[in-house]
Amino acid sequence: MTEAGTGEIQAGEVLPDLDVPITTTLIVSGAIASRDFYPGHHDAAIARERGSADVFLNVMTTSGIVGRYLTDWAGPRAVMRSLAIKLGAPGYPGDVLSLHGEVTDSSPDPQGRLLTIQVTGKNRLGAHVRATAKLLLPGAETKGD
Repeated sequence: MTEAGTGEIQAGEVLPDLDVPITTTLIVSGAIASRDFYPGHHDAAIARERGSADVFLNVMTTSGIVGRYLTDWAGPRAVMRSLAIKLGAPGYPGDVLSLHGEVTDSSPDPQGRLLTIQVTGKNRLGAHVRATAKLLLPGAETKGD
């Protein structure tokens, strides 16, 4: 994925799409890393007993995937000011989470440029995540503002 250019980013700019394969290892390691020991994130038999098709992504792992998508695009100097997400369809092993993003606002900030970005992540079952993020691009061009 290419990172945000040095020019002025405007509302309507579309981020490159990113496909993230969802594996059992990703699901379990994300749950462990975020100290989420709910059995549905690491024990397939219990997940199935409780009505799930398999183990599934937790909210913190999904947040991390969305954060990675945004910061890979924006570059190493970007600062995530906020991230609000809403989960939908579960993310199971074997799925591919397809992320799409669009800048919906680009405003001058004393420290650079503040972007609002809408992100949607879909899998074979539908929308897994909808997110709104605010990213600060320090020192980004503010001409004409």
